[in-house]
Amino acid sequence: METRKNNLLVGIIFIILGSSSYGMLSTFVKLAYKENFTTPEVTTAQFAWGVLILSLFTLFQKNKGAKVQSHDVRGLMIAGIPMALTSILYYLTVRYIDASVGVVLLMQSVWMGVIVEAIQSRRLPGVEKIAAVILILFGTLLATRMIGATNMNLDIRGLILGMMTAMCFSWTLYSTSRVANHLNPITRSRYMLYGGSIVVAIFTLVSQIAPYYMNIHLVSEGFIFNRPFDVNIFKYYGLIVAIFGTVIPPIMLNKGFPIVGVGLGSILASIDLPVAMTISFLFLGEFISLTQWIGVGIILSAIVLLNYRLFAVKENSSLSGP
Repeated sequence: METRKNNLLVGIIFIILGSSSYGMLSTFVKLAYKENFTTPEVTTAQFAWGVLILSLFTLFQKNKGAKVQSHDVRGLMIAGIPMALTSILYYLTVRYIDASVGVVLLMQSVWMGVIVEAIQSRRLPGVEKIAAVILILFGTLLATRMIGATNMNLDIRGLILGMMTAMCFSWTLYSTSRVANHLNPITRSRYMLYGGSIVVAIFTLVSQIAPYYMNIHLVSEGFIFNRPFDVNIFKYYGLIVAIFGTVIPPIMLNKGFPIVGVGLGSILASIDLPVAMTISFLFLGEFISLTQWIGVGIILSAIVLLNYRLFAVKENSSLSGP
């Protein structure tokens, strides 16, 4: 019994560390923007450092786990596509809106996941899930200041990009939960980064390299950064974003979820929302009203409502063990 409790505590710590790291990302990206770095520069540095660090981890790893098959590599690299799109869209989002609002939009992936589940199972969601979705949407109205908002703090471009980010994050969660789960977490994360790096390279090429160095404009002007690529991003912010965005979270979450289960894990993972808002308040000076905190509380309550039965099953199975 004591061993089970200790293992559960370790799993809880893993998930809190991983989710808290995700929560800090938007603030670090905002700080990089204040230093005049661009979205392509941030994402390129993030994935380049991520690949390097995880490759070194693999090199010195004693227990490499199951042998990687070609279909595993292919599946994980494909799963890395939505992961890269999530990063790109999320960082574009916080160009236009506060970091504290951006993370609230990212959390819309929760109710999007409910819809995906309903489509897959071809069954309408239960009353509890419908109630949770309504709570999330209502909490979002409060937390994003849509009620009584001004044009200054709610740029429509940020809202659209934020919702696209949530869709890609839902796609990421769906993919990563089903691809090569038998492999070591570091190995899985590394191959996903390989696939994501291709997407990031294409984004950087069409949005900054081609427009500036080749005078080739393949995307709309709103997504073009017509200036030389600043390699100084690799010295500081690129490494920080890589550690908190592509190194710590996937490793910690891949280690934590098998221990604590989906129900408790999902509840614990939602800590990235209050962490993101607190960090943006402390480091960016973003104003967060009482109404916004109430909205966050409602969203967190909805996540608990969606997962409490799974948590109860996990708890009962732990207590009934030998």
